[in-house]
Amino acid sequence: MSNEDVKLIIVEGKSDKDKVEKLINDHVEIVCTNGTIGIEKLEGLIETYDMENRDVYILVDEDKAGKKLRKQLSKELPHASHIYVDKAFREVAATPEAALATALISSHIMIHPDYLSR
Repeated sequence: MSNEDVKLIIVEGKSDKDKVEKLINDHVEIVCTNGTIGIEKLEGLIETYDMENRDVYILVDEDKAGKKLRKQLSKELPHASHIYVDKAFREVAATPEAALATALISSHIMIHPDYLSR
């Protein structure tokens, strides 16, 4: 399987990555930005992970910092799809597994079936 065939999800932090990684059952690479990032670092990530030629998904928190990062990523990656967590949970890491699994499935990312019934 080539790198272009592997989906890429952009998250903010390691706890977000760990939670998403536990749920997915798909060929997905997860990249952490560790919060809002500068343009040079973002351009480096885009190049390193060949984001221009891959299916990219943006999954960030529904707080001020997450919305700022989503906006920044949207400008640089206009082809990226957006995955949203419920505003009531605010953070990806705080979102219940079943709710996060449903959000991932709605973006055609396969998850372990166990997480749908929790």
